[in-house]
Amino acid sequence: MTNQTKYETHEHDVLIIGAGGAGLRAAIEALAAGARVAVVSKSLLGKAHTVMAEGGIAAAMANVDKADSWKTHFRDTMRGGKLVNNWRMAQLHAQESPERVRELEQWGALFDRTSDGDILQRAFGGHTFKRLCHVGDRTGLEMIRTLQDRGVQLGIDVFMECTVIRLLTDGNRVVGAFGYWREQGRFVVLKAKAVVMATGGIGKAWPVTSNSWECTGDGMALAYEAGADLLDMEFVQFHPTGMVWPPGVQGLLVTEAVRGEGGILRNKLGERFMEKYDPKRMELSTRDLVARSIYTEVKEGRGSEHGGAFLDISHKPPEYVKQKLPSMYHQFKELADVDITKGPMEVGPTCHYMMGGIRVDAETTAASLPGLFAAGESAAGLHGANRLGGNSLSDLVVFGRRAGLEASAFAAKSPAGGIDSGQIAEAEHDMLAPFERGDGENPYTVHRDLQNVMQNLVGIFRTEEDLTTALAELEKLKQRATRLRVEGSRLFNPGWHLARDLKCMLIVSEAVARSALARKESRGAHSRIDCPNPDEQWGKQNNVISREGDRMKLRQIPVKEMPDELRELVADDK
Repeated sequence: MTNQTKYETHEHDVLIIGAGGAGLRAAIEALAAGARVAVVSKSLLGKAHTVMAEGGIAAAMANVDKADSWKTHFRDTMRGGKLVNNWRMAQLHAQESPERVRELEQWGALFDRTSDGDILQRAFGGHTFKRLCHVGDRTGLEMIRTLQDRGVQLGIDVFMECTVIRLLTDGNRVVGAFGYWREQGRFVVLKAKAVVMATGGIGKAWPVTSNSWECTGDGMALAYEAGADLLDMEFVQFHPTGMVWPPGVQGLLVTEAVRGEGGILRNKLGERFMEKYDPKRMELSTRDLVARSIYTEVKEGRGSEHGGAFLDISHKPPEYVKQKLPSMYHQFKELADVDITKGPMEVGPTCHYMMGGIRVDAETTAASLPGLFAAGESAAGLHGANRLGGNSLSDLVVFGRRAGLEASAFAAKSPAGGIDSGQIAEAEHDMLAPFERGDGENPYTVHRDLQNVMQNLVGIFRTEEDLTTALAELEKLKQRATRLRVEGSRLFNPGWHLARDLKCMLIVSEAVARSALARKESRGAHSRIDCPNPDEQWGKQNNVISREGDRMKLRQIPVKEMPDELRELVADDK
């Protein structure tokens, strides 16, 4: 057992890693079940990526389009995901989303309203009906504010600016985590009977991303290292519209709500090019298709001067634009000196969202490792090969709630596990090694090289040759990462933090490249130039990544069979 006095130690029933929508919703549910709950945030409370979801939360409320129902929402989600989704997750998500939105409203979320006083809903790509409940273009921000207020009122313990570096296991069960305070560099032991992973995505492995510095795949890497399975890692979503100019804001998100409210995409010749790629849905096609269309226009020489396309909403009255898209109006005015009520925005694809992640059970959100649960972007299954806009916010509250419920139930019937001092000593040693090297690699250089490999070889379009090269390059980067050297002290040392984050990014990058190489077809967000069509056999299987010793192992499992009544819904073209 550990020398407990050596480390600051906190003990809870349920430990939640990540303080975004999924983590906070899990915390609220676990508290309601009577568990003692701690939420650990790598950054500050309220700075989660949920805030980046601007356009709305998808739920079949049928406030605007009376014909909408959970069945249509289910069908849209399955079709968007190209049928490799976990159908049960998609069903639960479609059925439970309206209730979760009403709950947010009861807790004080202020949504835009119809003239009858119902929650207003807008159109979004891939959704048959107007389904996105929204607060202008600041929906995620309102959600985080609401959940945070609720959690603080109920009394969650929040540990901010604390990075988890290892899950602690007893036998094959998760019994807590080991981390450090970013400010002082002091280590901390977090004992828990159940752990919920809600750490978000992996965007910082790419240079052009809508994601902020926190999104380095921590949760997926921690789960993988502890022995849990990862699923669908080849499916990385490039959002079609990120800012491309000026360079300092490259990749910053331009919400799909601009297109939902009538924005039009044109190339430098003024052509409305989506007519060629999807004449029926045009700008409101699915994200994978719009992103590839913009990429193709640029590649073929019809892009804007900074390598993007033009998105124009200036044909709408200025007051309408400012009312519906206040954040976008200010974002372009302040950062690019562009008035979007008078002229077009320049946009291009940006790495945005991870459909893959920790493999979980649909009903319970349990990972393949006992005591570990996962929800939100760090969990896989709901979105299949491509996520529809707005489904991430409802995903957070539907499965965040389930994770909190199941983790607290698991904790209630489990004894506290033993903490192994060997695991802690090893994690501490690995963490401090970069300070002890006389010479070695600069973490910033290795990170830049990793981002270039991912952007150039594992981007929007992929080939066998590129992916094979990428895996060889990642192998070299892994070797370089064993020689990282950091200067200075442990007090708020960003180079040291990055050295740790690199370990996670290298794991998830390899998982993405391996899975992408194996899937010899194009499906959803995964586009292979050398295998441009979907393959029926691949449509029946998912890629699973697991750890064997120090090696990464890839295997396929069959996609779960849908019951007949649901299969009919998905096939139905009414």
